Amino acid sequence: MSLNALKESITKGETLYGPFCKMQDPAIIEIAALSGFNFVIIDMEHGPFGIESTQNMIRAAEAKGITPIVRVTENSETLILRTLDIGVKCIQVPQVCTKSDAERLVKATSFYPKGERGMCRYVRAADYTAIDGATHFGTANDSITTIIHIEGMEGINNLPEIVAVEGIDVIFLGPYDLSQSCGVPGQVHHKKVVTAMKYAVKLAKDYGKAVGTFTESIDDAKMWKEIGVQYISYAVDVGLVMNAFKEITKQLNN
Repeated sequence: MSLNALKESITKGETLYGPFCKMQDPAIIEIAALSGFNFVIIDMEHGPFGIESTQNMIRAAEAKGITPIVRVTENSETLILRTLDIGVKCIQVPQVCTKSDAERLVKATSFYPKGERGMCRYVRAADYTAIDGATHFGTANDSITTIIHIEGMEGINNLPEIVAVEGIDVIFLGPYDLSQSCGVPGQVHHKKVVTAMKYAVKLAKDYGKAVGTFTESIDDAKMWKEIGVQYISYAVDVGLVMNAFKEITKQLNN
C-alpha cells in the first residue's frame, strides 16, 4: 500500500489542499488528482457513501496518487475499525468535544500498546495477508493520520486538554458548526467565529499539532494559510460543479 503522503507533507511544514467529495463516482477522485489537488475527503458524514463505495473511492485515489481521507459519521469504534480495515490511512472524525472523546478515538485507531483496534490481517489494509501479521500490526500505528473535528465552543473550551492527547495529528476546525455554536449560524466570517478559530490555531500549533479547516474562497484559503493552517479543505465537489455550470449557463444566456 502507498505511504501516508499527508502525514509526511504536514511534518515537513507543507500546506495541502483538497475538496470534500460527495459524488460516488470514482471519476471525481481521478479528476481531483489530475487537477493537482493533494488530497480528497470522502465524506461519509454528509455524503451517501457506504463502506463498499468508500473502498472503491480509496482505490481510485491510490491509483492516481492522491491521498484519500475518509470522514466517518461518528466517533464509533466499529465504524473506525471497518474504515481503517479497507485501507485508508487518514481518518477524520467529527464532533470531538472532550479529552475523553479524543482518547477513545486514539484507542480505536491504534493497535496495542497505544490502543485497542481490533486485530485482523485478512483485510485490504494488510494487502489481504500479503503483508504478514507482525509487520501489519507492528507498523500500522505509525502510518495512520488521525484528524479530529472541533465544531463547537465545547470543543474550543476543552482544546487545551484535547491537544495534549498523544495520537491526535490534525485539529480540523469546522467553521459552519462553530458558527452555530457561537449563535451566528452560517456566519463563518463573524468575529466570534474567527476569534475562536485563531485561538484554536495558535493553541494547537503550540502543542505541535497541525491544523485544518474548510474554506470556500481563494481569499479565505490564503488567509488561513498565512495564519498557520496547513490542511485546507477547499469546498465540495458538488458545489464546485454547480458553480462551474452556473457560470457557463450565465455566459451562454447573456
